[in-house]
Amino acid sequence: MAIVDKIKKTDGKNKKGGIRSFREGTVGFDIQSIIMAVLTTLTIITTIIMGLLIYNRFKISAEETSVSGAEDIIDSVVDKIDGDLLDIRQISNVANYNIVQQYDVSDQMLNKEFSLLYEINSDKIQSMALYDTSGKLIAAEPVASEKENAHVKQQDWFSNATDEIENIHFSTPHIQNLFTDGAFKYYRVVSLSRSVDINDGETPVSGVLLIDMKYSIIEEALDRINEDTNGIYYYLCNSDGELIYHPRKVEIDRGIISEDSTRIAGYEDGTYELNLNGGRANYIISSIAYTGWKVVGVVPDKIQTISINKFRYYVIITIIFLIMMLLVVNKIVSGKISRPILNLNDSVKSYEAGGKNRIYIGGSSEIRDLGYSVQKSYEQIEDLMKEIIRQQNERRKSEMDALQSQINPHFLYNTLESITWMVEAGKNKEAVFMISELAKLLRISLSKGRTIIKISDELQHSKSYMNIQMVRYKERFKIRFDVDDEINDYCIVKLVIQPILENAIYYGVGDIDIDDGEIVVTGKKINDDIFITVEDNGMGMREEVVENILKDNSKTPKHGSGVGVINVHSRIKLMFGDQYGLSVESEADEGTKVTIHIPAIPFNEENRKNLENQNIGRKDENEKK
Repeated sequence: MAIVDKIKKTDGKNKKGGIRSFREGTVGFDIQSIIMAVLTTLTIITTIIMGLLIYNRFKISAEETSVSGAEDIIDSVVDKIDGDLLDIRQISNVANYNIVQQYDVSDQMLNKEFSLLYEINSDKIQSMALYDTSGKLIAAEPVASEKENAHVKQQDWFSNATDEIENIHFSTPHIQNLFTDGAFKYYRVVSLSRSVDINDGETPVSGVLLIDMKYSIIEEALDRINEDTNGIYYYLCNSDGELIYHPRKVEIDRGIISEDSTRIAGYEDGTYELNLNGGRANYIISSIAYTGWKVVGVVPDKIQTISINKFRYYVIITIIFLIMMLLVVNKIVSGKISRPILNLNDSVKSYEAGGKNRIYIGGSSEIRDLGYSVQKSYEQIEDLMKEIIRQQNERRKSEMDALQSQINPHFLYNTLESITWMVEAGKNKEAVFMISELAKLLRISLSKGRTIIKISDELQHSKSYMNIQMVRYKERFKIRFDVDDEINDYCIVKLVIQPILENAIYYGVGDIDIDDGEIVVTGKKINDDIFITVEDNGMGMREEVVENILKDNSKTPKHGSGVGVINVHSRIKLMFGDQYGLSVESEADEGTKVTIHIPAIPFNEENRKNLENQNIGRKDENEKK
C-alpha cells in the first residue's frame, strides 16, 4: 500500500481522536437499560408491597371470617339448644300445673294425662316420673315398673330438686336406669327435676317431678355443626366446666388429648385467644340461658394457617405473573421512551466517526430541541476545526520556513567570501565554477518558495554544496554518491541532506590531517519507506554526544549553521510525523552514520501541494503504537 493511502486513512481518526478517547475512557450505560432497571425495580417493589398488603389483609380477614363464622354457628346452636330446653321446661310446667296439681294421686286421670303428655312429646323426652319426698314412685311413663334398688333419693337430680325447691334443675348427661321396659336398653338423658306439690287426699305433700330429655337431641345438634369444619370444633359444658358434649370425648377420656374446659367455663361470653395443646386458638364462648351451660367454639391457629398458606401460594403466583407481565410492559415503555435518545446517540456516534452528516431530530419536543442544539453545536465545531486546521497549517509552514531560513545565511557568507578571494587571486576558472555551483544551490534552495521537492533535486543541491566545499577544503576529503535511481522521483523535504553533509565535514573529515577522509551518500527504497544515509570515516562522536545530538539541549555542541541535524530532524517530523526523521550511529575514531527516514510518496503536483498544506495528514503516535 502506498504511503499516501495509509496517511489518508488516518485523517478522520486524528480529527475526532479527542472526542473518541474521552468516550472510550468513560463507562457508558444504555439509557433503555437504566429506564428498564428503574421501572423493573419500582414494579417489583410495588407488586411485592401490594402482595404483602393483600396477604396481610387476607390473613386478618381470614381470622375474622373464621371467628365470625364460628360465632354465627354458636349462636344458632345456642338458639337450638335453648329452644329444646325451653320445650322441656314447658312440658315440665304442663305436667306440674295441669296434671300434678289438678289431680289426686289416687285419681286415674293423673296417669291418663301423664300418658297423654308423654305421647305428645315422646320425640323429645325419654321418660316422665313423679316421686314423693320419700322416693316412692307415684306415676311414670312410658313404663310403670321401677327397678329394684334404684336408690332414687341418692341421685343428683332428686337431691337438687329437694334442696332448692323453687328452681328447675338440669343434670349433665347420664344413663337413666330407673325402669324396666323389657328391652334391657340403656338411654342417655339430660334430666330436668323440680319440686312440686302433690294432692294426696285432704293433705297436700311435696314431691319431685322428673322429665328425662333425650340426649340425642343435643348430640345431633352439635354433631351436625362439627361435621366438615376443617379443624374447627364445638363443645358444650356446664358452669363448672364439666363436659356435656365434646366431639372428641372418647380421646379426652382416654387421656390422648386434653381440654381445659374448667378454665374456659370461668370466662364470660366473648372471643378469646388462648393456648391450646402447645399452640394458639380463638375460643368463642356463649352461654345458654337459665342452665348456665356454655357452648364453646375452638378455632385453632393452624386451621387459619392452612388457609393462609394456600392464599400465600396464590399471592406468590399472582405476583410472579404480574411481574412478568409488567416486565413486558416496562420493556415496551422503556423502548418507547429511550428510542429517540438512542437514535440521537447513534447519530452522534456516526457523526463523530465521519458517517452521517445530520443529527437525528425526533421524539418528544425535548429530544428534538436537544437534537437541534447538538446539530448546531457540531456545525460550529466543524467550522472551528477547519479554522484550527488552517491556523495549524499556517503555523507549521511558518515553522518550516523559520527552520529552513536558519540554514542559508552562514554558508552563503562563507561561499561569497571564497569567491571574492578567488577573483582577487586571479583564479577566475575556480571562481566561475564556484559561482555556477552556488547558482545551482540557490536555485534549488529557493525552489519558488516550495518546501517539498524531488529527491533528485535535493541530491543535486547536496552535490553543488559538496563541490563548493571541496574547493574550499582543497579536496582534503572525498565524496561519493551511491543512490538508487528508483528514488529520484519521490518527495523529500528541501535542504535535509546538506546540513548532514555540513556536519560530516565539521565533525568528521574536515579536520583530518591526511587526505583519506571520505563521505558516502547512499539511498534506497525499502517497502514503503525511503532511507538516505550519509556516512563518514572521520573522528566520530562520544556516546553521550550521540545520545543527545537529536535533542535540543545544552549537551549537544553546535557548529556550522548552528542547528545541524536537530533542524533537519524537526522539519522531517513536522512534515511526515513522529515515526520519521533521523537516526545517528557513531563511534569515536571510527566515523559517523546518519540515516534519513521518510515515507515513499511519489512526487507530483497534487502530493506536493497536499504535503505542504498538510491535507494529506500523517501517521500519528496512536497508529504507530
